[in-house]
Amino acid sequence: MKLENVQITNFRCIDDSTPFAVGQVTCLVGKNESGKTSVLHALTRLNSTDSSLSQFDKERDYPRKMLTDFDEDTRVLETKWLLDDEDVAAVEKVLGAGALPSKNITIQKTYDKDGKSIWPVTVEEKKIIEWLLHEAGCDANERKHFESCTTIKDFVSKAEPLKATSPRITTILEKIAKWRKSDPTLAAIDILYKRMPKFLYFASYDRMDGNVSLEKLKTDVANGHVSRNDLVFLAFLDFAGTALDELAKLDRYEVMKARVEAASIKISKQIFKYWSQNRHLKVQFSLEAGRAGDAAPFNSGNIMRTRILNMLHDMTVPFDDRSAGFVWFFSFLVLFSQVKKKHGNVIILLDEPGLNLHAKAQADLLKFISEELKPHHQVIYSTHSPFMVASDDLAGVRTVEDVVKYAADGRVEAVLGTKVGDQVLSTDKDTLFPLQGALGYEITQTLFVGKHTLVVEGPSDILYLQAASAELGRRGRTKLDLRWTPCPAGSVDKVAAFLSLFGGNKLHVAVLVDYAQGQKGKIESLRKSKILQDGHVFTTTDFCAQAEADIEDFFGADLYVELINGTYNLTGNNKLTVAEVQAAQESSLRIVKKVEAVLRLKPALPEFDHYSPAMFLVQNPKLLNPDNASVNVALDRFENLFKKLNALL
Repeated sequence: MKLENVQITNFRCIDDSTPFAVGQVTCLVGKNESGKTSVLHALTRLNSTDSSLSQFDKERDYPRKMLTDFDEDTRVLETKWLLDDEDVAAVEKVLGAGALPSKNITIQKTYDKDGKSIWPVTVEEKKIIEWLLHEAGCDANERKHFESCTTIKDFVSKAEPLKATSPRITTILEKIAKWRKSDPTLAAIDILYKRMPKFLYFASYDRMDGNVSLEKLKTDVANGHVSRNDLVFLAFLDFAGTALDELAKLDRYEVMKARVEAASIKISKQIFKYWSQNRHLKVQFSLEAGRAGDAAPFNSGNIMRTRILNMLHDMTVPFDDRSAGFVWFFSFLVLFSQVKKKHGNVIILLDEPGLNLHAKAQADLLKFISEELKPHHQVIYSTHSPFMVASDDLAGVRTVEDVVKYAADGRVEAVLGTKVGDQVLSTDKDTLFPLQGALGYEITQTLFVGKHTLVVEGPSDILYLQAASAELGRRGRTKLDLRWTPCPAGSVDKVAAFLSLFGGNKLHVAVLVDYAQGQKGKIESLRKSKILQDGHVFTTTDFCAQAEADIEDFFGADLYVELINGTYNLTGNNKLTVAEVQAAQESSLRIVKKVEAVLRLKPALPEFDHYSPAMFLVQNPKLLNPDNASVNVALDRFENLFKKLNALL
């Protein structure tokens, strides 16, 4: 059976969640206090692995604003399921082929004090009767006798008088009598109920303790009072292939040592398959006698101690002293490595998994869910972290928000309660933030379209490089290798952050940045950083033989002024001259700054921007065709750059 759709009503902050679809992995995204946990708590009570969570509680769960009108028949859950072929076969084994008219069924639950679920299942009673007659080997006369029967109740009333004379009819009646209340619908429900997945709820606070008293745990198990943390430890013992009683009885050192080391090796291999934060760790276990000076209950009896060995520093630390994220991740993997063996067919509900994990560790957790849980179980989890949203599976995301309608003057007009949305179209910015974050991160990780990336400051730099490369290629000279993919990052201040963002992509990156007064420290810092390989940071001054320069200075004053005049169609008195540009009252040596200063003095002319001249050059490449001194100097500078860049490939 597969859960396909859920609607929650009249539960805590949820008046009506509205129906929402559930897939193999479903991510509930919403801000704090939006109702994500309430959604999971409502679901787990449909058929929980924890028998104490089988009922809805009037005082705890019924919406307070409606408590005075409490009715135990009030519906909380309506869930829609798809039966698989094995489910149908199990029913047909008892009721015959075609007994179920559809593979889709609905299961509901109310505030009923007995915690019973409601199964409005329909069966084809006419087909069931035909099957029963066929299976019993009834002859034509017997079949004809029951021809008018459309329900099992009709059949039984007609069959009872024939019991004494027909053993075949007696056999059929005996079969029917085995069904609950001799009802085929109840028989189908009983079969499907046993096949229905249970809900296994796991919260961020479920984690294994580093020290466990075996004697105390045995007593707790016997009394039925095992803590959630100790349940994780018991799952670990199961994972390690041993049992609590066996461990406590080990009286030979070598046997005990072998058993404990085997557990250490097995769990270390499992956890470090997915924990990529630090692979130089190893989980170690030891079974020791309690010391009198330790706090109770660790001062006597057998104590299982867990420690983490850091192989880089050659030292161990207590398990409980590791980061909260590592302890949680360890506990999670232990518990769920055995979930199929222990619980069988379950739907896993995870409340804020990986809350204490670093973003990369959250990605490891998503990988574990995808590789280890998804193939065997449906998983529904809540989060408000963008790194717990699988950007390649946005169809599995459901927005959760506590909806309040406001009047034009800001007054609260209506409180609609928690809504769960199938469509990722929430207008609440806080609700959408994890989605925006996940998408933004994914987009940044795929911006580069080439293995070799040349980072420049702006889009105009890319156009100038393309224009110069095309002209050099036309002349049979060295052009920019096509393996380089130029990408704009912004100013030099943003380049380092930009490169850090792509550090995990394992790309080959070179940088070309402009150089202005006061930027020497930033450039040197970029060159010394570990982000780039040595010799992969270039400045425009490396090629222009002046103290400060932009990429526009590659062209020189004569050619760039010609480019500006062409870009803005400056003629007559408006036409710029090299002399007036060089005489501009501008302290900077950069040609762009001088042109800006001149144009500011001519308010009738268009406002200057960096991009327009670059676009004009791409659209008018013949500007670089003449074989004259100014063009040749510019092309020599670009060729020098391209040779250095190509040498890095």
